[in-house]
Amino acid sequence: MAKHDLGRLTEDVKREISAALPEIKDKHVSGEIVSVSRVEITSDLSYCKIYISCLGGEEKTAEAVKALERSAGFFVRRINARIRMRKMPRLIFVPDNSQEYYEKISRILDSLPELADEKDDDKTDGE
Repeated sequence: MAKHDLGRLTEDVKREISAALPEIKDKHVSGEIVSVSRVEITSDLSYCKIYISCLGGEEKTAEAVKALERSAGFFVRRINARIRMRKMPRLIFVPDNSQEYYEKISRILDSLPELADEKDDDKTDGE
């Protein structure tokens, strides 16, 4: 399979899973804001990693991932009905807590200018 075809297939799978999320009736998915952050499919179509993020922290994301793993058959049927693939990959749902990580880094970076300003003030006092 050509590399560009794999990229298109990845986007198609991401779109189908994102569209199917509101149909999941599990309370850990339906009661939360759950989204697909990215999808990775191996070149031999054996595995499909689906990175899931959930508003509300790591615990809610982990619960949503467990609920989606239980609903994997639903996603497989939906993908098979809409996308032609020579082989259906095994779906692996992975929690994606990168948003919390980015927020933590942002808070750290926001505090850095204050430290830099203090050092600049110390230098001007000594002159």
